[in-house]
Amino acid sequence: MTGLVVCVAVFAAAGIFGLVHRRTDGRTRVRSKDDGTRLTAAEIGGALGERATLVQFSSAFCAPCRATRRTLAEVAEMVDGVVHVEIDAEAHLDLVRRLSILKTPTVLVLDRNGAVRRRAAGQPRKADVIAAVGAAVDQ
Repeated sequence: MTGLVVCVAVFAAAGIFGLVHRRTDGRTRVRSKDDGTRLTAAEIGGALGERATLVQFSSAFCAPCRATRRTLAEVAEMVDGVVHVEIDAEAHLDLVRRLSILKTPTVLVLDRNGAVRRRAAGQPRKADVIAAVGAAVDQ
């Protein structure tokens, strides 16, 4: 009987974790740790956008990174003054550590001055990226 109770508890905990993870994965959010964090064109390896910059941290064998690349490129084409820059996380470990990048893909939305305004860990939805760009442009 005890084994059954433990088994049910483990399944319930796993189900709750799965639901929470699914709900938060890829959602853009503002992190207090990012306050005051700025990135330069030299750090990201490309020019900052006139209005906003979408910085994507990827790795070589990351399947969601390819879909994220397409989504961010589409948003950058749709919105004037927005640039998409992709960074290989494995080749830039110092930057990954400084920015607390824990998984790929991770997307940072920078304003025109390079300040981090929003972040998404996981594959973001196009609508969320557009909303995050809008928020970064308005600030």
